[in-house]
Amino acid sequence: MAISPPENWRALVAQEARELAAGTLAPECAAMAELFPESLLKATDDALQAFEEDIRALREPSDEEVLGAVERVVLDLNAINEDDEHGGAGFCTDEREQLCECIDQTLSEHGIDVAALAARRGIDRAEITDSWRDW
Repeated sequence: MAISPPENWRALVAQEARELAAGTLAPECAAMAELFPESLLKATDDALQAFEEDIRALREPSDEEVLGAVERVVLDLNAINEDDEHGGAGFCTDEREQLCECIDQTLSEHGIDVAALAARRGIDRAEITDSWRDW
């Protein structure tokens, strides 16, 4: 199963908290909890889990069905990224790359040949989310 990016981000928050507690990180240098508030992590987890469930439910999916699921998760992630509930936190370059990798890996784990799908669309594999992605 694809590792959910929020798992990685929670690990960064936890590591920073340990460093703060140990006194090896100055409080003014701490930023992980602000970058990755639990509201952002939970919403992202929920969107990615729904995506995996959508993909798992597909049987002999058409390109349109697969891309429909990709579109839905990307639009969900767009909304999460823009939601003021997260105190201005959102997806930056590293997070975007992890999210795209997770989407690709989830598709692959469920038997979707992402490279072939992208080629049929005349795009590179890395561009599969680009039509809808704002983050």
